[in-house]
Amino acid sequence: MRVEARFRWLPTPFRSLMLFVVWLLLNNSVSAGHIVLGAVLAIVIPWVISPFRDPQPLILRPGLAVKQLAIVLFDIITANVQVAALILGPNKRLNPAFVKVPLDLTEAMPITILASTVSLTPGTVSAEVYPWPEALATGEEPTERYLLIHVLDLKDEAELIATIKSRYEAPLKEIFQC
Repeated sequence: MRVEARFRWLPTPFRSLMLFVVWLLLNNSVSAGHIVLGAVLAIVIPWVISPFRDPQPLILRPGLAVKQLAIVLFDIITANVQVAALILGPNKRLNPAFVKVPLDLTEAMPITILASTVSLTPGTVSAEVYPWPEALATGEEPTERYLLIHVLDLKDEAELIATIKSRYEAPLKEIFQC
C-alpha cells in the first residue's frame, strides 16, 4: 500500500506541523509575523516538493511502531555492553562473518529501516540489500531477496537470522502492512 497526497494543499500534514514548529523555535519568537510566515512556509514547502517525493507506505500501527522503537533502543544498549565485553574481555577470539538474511519485505522504506536497525545495533552492520526495490521495476522477479550483514562475533547463523526476522522484520511488516 502506498500513500498518496490526501490533501492537495497540505500533502504531508505532520511535516508541515514540524516545519511550523521548527520555524518558530529557530526564530525564538511567536510574533504575528513569524506565525504567519511560518504557516505559509509550512504549507508551501511540502506542497512544492510533493511531486518529487516517492510515495511511501503508511505507518498503519503507530502503537506498535513506538513499541518497536523501544525494543531497538534496548537492543542498542544491550549490544553496546556485549561488544564492550567482547573487545575488553579476556577472550580475544572473535568469529566475524557475513550472513545473508532472507527478506520478506518488499517496500524500500521498511527495508531501509531494517538495514538501519541492524547497523545501529553494535556488532552488526548492513552491507548490502539485494535487489534494491527500485531495481525490481524492470519487471524481473529476483530469485532471492536478502540483506547481507556483517557480524562481529557469529555464534549461530540460523539463530541470528531467526532473531532478525522475528525481532525486527516481522514487526516492520506489521507496522507497514507490507
